[in-house]
Amino acid sequence: MGYVLSEADSIFGDTIVLPEIVIERHKMSDDDRKQFLLLQKRVYATYPYARIAAERLTALNRGMGKFTNNKDKKRYFKIVEDYLTNEFEARLKKLSKKQGQILVKLIDRQTGTTTYDLIRNLKSGWKAFWSNTAASMFNIDLKLKYQPFEVNEDYLIETILVRGFESGRLRKQAPAQPIDFDKLVDTWSEKAN
Repeated sequence: MGYVLSEADSIFGDTIVLPEIVIERHKMSDDDRKQFLLLQKRVYATYPYARIAAERLTALNRGMGKFTNNKDKKRYFKIVEDYLTNEFEARLKKLSKKQGQILVKLIDRQTGTTTYDLIRNLKSGWKAFWSNTAASMFNIDLKLKYQPFEVNEDYLIETILVRGFESGRLRKQAPAQPIDFDKLVDTWSEKAN
């Protein structure tokens, strides 16, 4: 720029935030781009619920650990269940089928346990069976696991989450099982070749 810094000059320690530039090997078709943006919108809508589910499950387990007999544990669980039902049921009913499918995967990512197993452990196997049967009417499988190394949609979800964390759009919460994103990208690059 025609100016040379001398030793008398000082540089301020301020950070300049530049917009993110994504360099891709190939250009997405318009259809693929629309599908990715739709998936991104769905992930942004459902991730906060999965994060809250993980936080509440941790708090529930901590609270249940304070009780020694099953009667007190059941009473405590019923109080927490009623609170969560009142707080989230109306909002969760408004989710689309696809958002429900993504939420099931994200709950597994955040808690390390499938939604089916959570219901079975907290309620009963009978309740888990009927919940899964009811969910299957909406094409949702509560036994579905989050597998970003095997399932392409899960890889895209992880990519969206990492970008959301980096941009500050999503509040980061570590998954139950750590995911090495660089290794994940390398795995899918090898699969593409």
